[in-house]
Amino acid sequence: MKRKRQNFAANPIAFGVKCALGGVAAFGLCGAVMAQEAPAPEADDATTMELVTVLGTRSKARTETESAVPIDIISATELHNQGLTDVLDQLRVLVPSFNVSTIPIDDAATLVRPANLRGLPPDNTLILVNGKRRHRSAVITFLGHGLSDGAQGSDLSVFPSMALEQVEVLRDGAAAQYGSDAIAGVINFGLKQLREGGSFEVFGGEYYEGDGFTQQYNAQVGLPLSADGFATFTAEWRAADPTSRSVQRDDAAAVAAAGYPGVPDPAQIWGSPEVERDFKFVANLGVSNDTTDFYLFGNAAARDVDGGFYYRNPTTRGGVYSNDGGQTLLIGSPTGASCPTIALRDASGNLIPYSTIGALVSALPGDCFSFLELFPGGFTPRFGGKMKDASVVGGAKGVWGSELYWDVSASYGRNEIDFIMYNTVNASLGANQPNGFFFRPGGNEQTEFNVNFDLSRSFNTSFTVDPLNLAAGVEWRRESFEISAGDAASTAIGPLTSQGFGIGSNGFPGFNQRTAGEHDRDNWALYLDAEARFTERLLLAGAVRYEDFDDFGGTTNWKLTGRYDFTDTFAGRAAVSTGFRAPTPGQANVSQVTTAFIDGELRDTATLPPTNLIAAFYGAEPLTPEESRNASLGLVWSADPWLFTADWYHIKVEDRIARSADFTLTDADRAALVAAGVPEAASLSRVGFFVNDFDTTTTGLDIVTSFNSDHFGGDTTYSLAVNFNDTEVDSFTPGIISEARVKKLEESLPSTKGYFSVNHQRGIWHLNTRVSYYGSFYEDHLDSDVVSIEDGGLPIYGGSAVTVDLETGWKFDSGLYFNIGAQNLFDKVPDDNPWGAAVAGAAYPVHAPYGFNGGFYYFRVGYTF
Repeated sequence: MKRKRQNFAANPIAFGVKCALGGVAAFGLCGAVMAQEAPAPEADDATTMELVTVLGTRSKARTETESAVPIDIISATELHNQGLTDVLDQLRVLVPSFNVSTIPIDDAATLVRPANLRGLPPDNTLILVNGKRRHRSAVITFLGHGLSDGAQGSDLSVFPSMALEQVEVLRDGAAAQYGSDAIAGVINFGLKQLREGGSFEVFGGEYYEGDGFTQQYNAQVGLPLSADGFATFTAEWRAADPTSRSVQRDDAAAVAAAGYPGVPDPAQIWGSPEVERDFKFVANLGVSNDTTDFYLFGNAAARDVDGGFYYRNPTTRGGVYSNDGGQTLLIGSPTGASCPTIALRDASGNLIPYSTIGALVSALPGDCFSFLELFPGGFTPRFGGKMKDASVVGGAKGVWGSELYWDVSASYGRNEIDFIMYNTVNASLGANQPNGFFFRPGGNEQTEFNVNFDLSRSFNTSFTVDPLNLAAGVEWRRESFEISAGDAASTAIGPLTSQGFGIGSNGFPGFNQRTAGEHDRDNWALYLDAEARFTERLLLAGAVRYEDFDDFGGTTNWKLTGRYDFTDTFAGRAAVSTGFRAPTPGQANVSQVTTAFIDGELRDTATLPPTNLIAAFYGAEPLTPEESRNASLGLVWSADPWLFTADWYHIKVEDRIARSADFTLTDADRAALVAAGVPEAASLSRVGFFVNDFDTTTTGLDIVTSFNSDHFGGDTTYSLAVNFNDTEVDSFTPGIISEARVKKLEESLPSTKGYFSVNHQRGIWHLNTRVSYYGSFYEDHLDSDVVSIEDGGLPIYGGSAVTVDLETGWKFDSGLYFNIGAQNLFDKVPDDNPWGAAVAGAAYPVHAPYGFNGGFYYFRVGYTF
C-alpha cells in the first residue's frame, strides 16, 4: 500500500503549529486544526488515501519517524481488516505494548474492560478524540487482576471502528503538555471526515466451539455542510452471544451426587458475557467561512451486558445456607421462633443425602425457613448492567492577523452504568424475595465539562534555522462522580439479619442511601510550549504546565525533548519529563461490595472511601496525586522501503493509587464499629480502600520495523513490532499492599509481546497474515491475594503462546467488498487450569493475555458508495 507524505509547508496552519504530539505544540490547537483541516478522503479510496495525523508528519510506516518521541499510527484499514469487532481488541493485536484480556467474572470490569499501556493501569493513559480530552467511564475496576485494581479509565468500546480515520498512540509521558493521566502515554482517535458517499456493512462470526456468535451492522454517510463543510455520521449495532469455557466444579458435582435437585452443570460459567443492543453513534461536523473554522463532534452509545457469577453451594454458602462451614443448615424465623437444627454432614464429614435433608426441610415448622426451599441445588447469580455514554465537543478556530492561531472549545461527556443482579437473593428477607429474584443495586455516573483556549505563533529568530514556535493555553475542567442508590430489595436489612443471614442482593449488595451521592471537583491549568530547529539536524522542544485542583492543590510538570538527524535516513531522539495523575472523585468517594475468593472460600469484601469510618479505623487517609518521572531514548532509521525504530523507556511512578489489601474484621472490630453508628460493618468479612502507598519502576524497549515490496505480483508490506516490558515494585507497605499484589504487578503481563505481519494487495484482492507472540504470564486465580499454595493461594504460571490470524478479501470497482478470515486460526488456548474443577470451574486461566475462547471465524460484506 503506497502512502503519500503530507507536505506541511503547503498547510500554513499545520506548519505553524508543527502538530507533533511528542513536540511542544498546543495539542488542543493541533487536534482541532489538524483533524478538522485535513482534506476528507474519498470513501472509495481507502487503500491510497493520504494519511494525516494530529501527532506529526505521516510517513509510510505506522510509526511517526519525524517525531522526537515514539508514535504509532494505525490506519482505518488496519483496524478494519480483522475479525475483532471491539476497538480494545483491535488495538491489542496491533500495538504490542497495549494489553487487554477477556473479563469473565470481575463485577463492573465485565461491563467496561480495563486496558493497559506499557504495563501501567488504564487511568495512566490519556484518551483523546480529535485532539480533545475524553471523559472517563463510570466504572472503577475493583477486580483488575492486581494491575488494574482501583483504576478508572475511559471506555474505548463506544467507538465503531468504521468511524475512525486512524488511531495514534504516543508511547511516552506527556502530562506536561496535556495534563493528568498521561503517564504511560496518549491515545488519540481521529474521526473520519466525508462530504459525500458512505458505506454499509454486515459482519458475522462465531468461535470454533460453536458459541459466541457475533453479529454487527454498520452504516456511514458523508454529507456536504455548506460549500466548505462536511457532516459525517456513523452508526453501529452489535450483539454477541455468551461463551463458556467451563468444567463442572467438584463441590457442585458432590452436591448433585448427594441427590440435591437442580444443580446446574456447569454450575458456574466462565466465558465472555452476553452483549445485547450494543448501539454506537458518532457524528463529526465542520464548516468554514472566510475567517473562522467551526467544528462539532460527539457520540452516543448504549449496551446491555449480562455475565456470570460465582455458584452458591447449597451446603456451604455463608449467610445463605450455612454459617459453620457446611456442618448444619442455616435456618431462620421472621418471628424469632425456635427452629430445629438440621445436620448437612455425617460424623465422617460426608454429605447426608438430600432425600434425608429434603424431608427434614419439608417438616420444618411454619415459622421456620431455609433457602433449600427455594434453591435446593444452590444458585448462580447473574450480574450485568446497562451502559450509556454520550459526549459533545464544539469549538472554533482561526487566525488573528496573519500569524497568531487560536482555538477555543468546550466539551461535555457523561458515562452512566446501571447495575442489575438476578437469580440471587437478599438472604435477610427470607422467603420474601422480589419478583423474578431481580435486583437493581444502583449505579454510577461520571460527568465531565472541559473548556480550552489555545494560542500558537511562530517567530523568526537569529538562533534557529526555522521559526521558533510558541504555544500557550488555559484549561478549566469540572469532574463529577455520582453514586445512585439501589432499590429497596438490594439494600434491605431484613428480619433474618440478626440470625446470620446476609443483607443486600447476594454477591453485589445495592448502594445504600448513606453511600449514594454526588462528588465533584474543579481544576484549571496553564501551559507554555516551545519548539525550534536550532540547526538543520537538531530539534529541541520544551513544555511546562501548572495545574490546580480544588481538593488537593497544585502541581507543576515539565518536559524536554530532542531529536538529532545524523544523516537523512538515521536519527536519534530522546525525552525526559515529569508527570502526575490526580485521584478521581470516584476513587476518593466510591463504595462497593464484591464477592471474592479468600482463604479458600467466597466472602463479601467492601471497598470503601478513604474517609469512611470503617476505612479510617484501619488507617485510611485522603488521597494525593501519583507522580512520575519519564525518560526515553530512541533510534530511527528510515530508508525507503525500510523502516526501523527502537525506543527504550524508563517510567518511575511514586505514590501510586490503588486498592489496599483487605483487612479482616474481627468480632471485636465489628462490635466497636456498630456501636459507633456503622451498622453495615456487621455484614462484612473484609474491607479495603484506595491508598497512596507503593512506588514502581517500569523499563522497556519497543522495536518496530517494516519493509514495503512488490513481492508476489502486488504491493506487499512486512511488519514486525515487539515490546519488552518489565515492572518492579520499588517500595510498599506490608499490610497495606500484599505480597500477592506485588507479584501480580510485576508478572501478570507478558514481559515480551510482539507480532509479525504480511499484508499483500494485488488488484481487487488482499491477503493479511499476522503471527503474534505472547510471553509467559502469572495469574493469581480468582484474585485469592495469596502467593503460595500452602497458604491457600491459587497461582497459575502460564507459558508463552503463538497465535495466527488470517484474512482474505475482494473489493470490486462497484464498491462491493467481501472478506473472510479467522482470528486465532489454529485455535490456541492456554494450558488447562490446574484449579479448574477443584475450585470454581474455569477450564483455562481466565486472564491469559490472548484470551481463552479459542479460534474465531468470520465474514464481512459491505458496500461503499
